Amino acid sequence: MIKIRSRGGESVEQMLKRFKKLCEKEGLVRDIKRKAYYEKPSERNRRDARKSRKVASTALHA
Repeated sequence: MIKIRSRGGESVEQMLKRFKKLCEKEGLVRDIKRKAYYEKPSERNRRDARKSRKVASTALHA
């Protein structure tokens, strides 16, 4: 859970900007977009396999 506490003299806009940055850092926005529609388990497995192949190939070349 993300909690934002007001710093001394901080405006609401600045707090909102910090909150949005923390949400991006935690990956919440990406997760919400990914769950916005139903994804079949086979499509998820295919995407995960593609992702793992990409990671493995970059590890070999590094």
